[in-house]
Amino acid sequence: MTRNTTISLIIIFTILILSIYLVLPTTNSFLGRSIVTKLGLDLVGGQQIVLQVDLPEDTIPDRDLLVKASQIVESRVNGLGVAEAVVQIAGNRFINVELPAVKDATESINAIKQTGVLEFVDMSQLSDEEAFALIDQTIRTDLQESLGSSVSTPITATGTLTETVFHTIMTGSMLESVETTTNQVGQPVVSFRLTSEGAKIFADYTRQNQGKILAIVLDKKVISAPRIREPIESGEGIIEGNFTVESANALTVQLRYGSLPVPLKVAETRTIGPTLGEDSLRKSLIAGAIGFSIVILFMILYYRLPGAVAITAILTYAVITFAIFRTIPVTLTLPGIAGFLLSTGSALDANILIFERLKEELRSGRKLSLAVDIGWKRAWPSIRDSNIATILTSLILFWFGSTFGATIVKGFSLTLMLGVIVSLFSAIVVTRTFLNILFTYFQPSNYARWFGL
Repeated sequence: MTRNTTISLIIIFTILILSIYLVLPTTNSFLGRSIVTKLGLDLVGGQQIVLQVDLPEDTIPDRDLLVKASQIVESRVNGLGVAEAVVQIAGNRFINVELPAVKDATESINAIKQTGVLEFVDMSQLSDEEAFALIDQTIRTDLQESLGSSVSTPITATGTLTETVFHTIMTGSMLESVETTTNQVGQPVVSFRLTSEGAKIFADYTRQNQGKILAIVLDKKVISAPRIREPIESGEGIIEGNFTVESANALTVQLRYGSLPVPLKVAETRTIGPTLGEDSLRKSLIAGAIGFSIVILFMILYYRLPGAVAITAILTYAVITFAIFRTIPVTLTLPGIAGFLLSTGSALDANILIFERLKEELRSGRKLSLAVDIGWKRAWPSIRDSNIATILTSLILFWFGSTFGATIVKGFSLTLMLGVIVSLFSAIVVTRTFLNILFTYFQPSNYARWFGL
């Protein structure tokens, strides 16, 4: 066995052992990265929400703002604990949100649409009864959206309390971290830590207004009116209200990820049941098993010994490809699985081209080792050109899917492209190395019997 073959064998086994570890159901993480089999809506069911930019039709939003909005939407949805959510930009006005295994998207929609502008509002001039009466009421404050920081000059007005313009001490823009936790009696609350600038403002105000009311206002709605019992110098505090765990978590998500850079509205919601996907997946797996059995039978009967090598190489290819899918991770939908199965055909094609050239060289009377070498060299240009053409086609389809929001096309092209790239490795390295090792220790003399000539 040559030195190059030994090195190739070590590389193959290292990658294979790592891949087997990654595809094991018990493997959930690797080097700090989450390892999951991510299934799409058509396989597990769930909710699909299409968000539309709420601007006039003749106004096209800036692409960077749309990208930022999609990132915030994804953060908010993931922050609610929705596993494997998929958020993609569709065209120049839409964001497609897929929530697998979610039956009711109301909570997610509320979290997505909320602007989450938090204000700490001065109510020191009010009595306890007057301040508590404003809880859950919408009030007016002197905060201007463009400021996003403390306002120094209060504006006052006369009339009812809801008509009074209250002074905003500071806003949520000075929040450094936000977490959902519980208070001493087990009630869900939102704890927060302020930036150094916010902590100074907070400390100065609480020091000067001890025993008075400082209201916490979200989107102009009073959610809490706590009394300042003592100066808060640490820059840490909690927001109390009539929270459930879910509502406290939703508020945490809104405050943590800030406001949307462009206004969005829900254009469409759709419930997708898993029954059709499960049935389709089951039938696809049965069809795949039958097809793979036929392929094994054909390769062994027609190509004999090299056919058995090809089956081993294809199994290696399948394990490596699935490991990549779990590691990235790739969302597996029915079109995505179709792309993977199609790439398996490409891997098989490469082996067939090599074996046909090998047969030609053996028929011309060449020795086995020379026939393997020449056969592979003659097959390589065809393998290279066909696989590069498929990869380029996949890239075009992926771009089409990303630009126009055709997620089905995008998933199909991605799995096809990854599969073809791995199939190239399988043909160039795995099959050739296995053949070289096999024929190093086994030199058949009856070519018709072992190679199907």
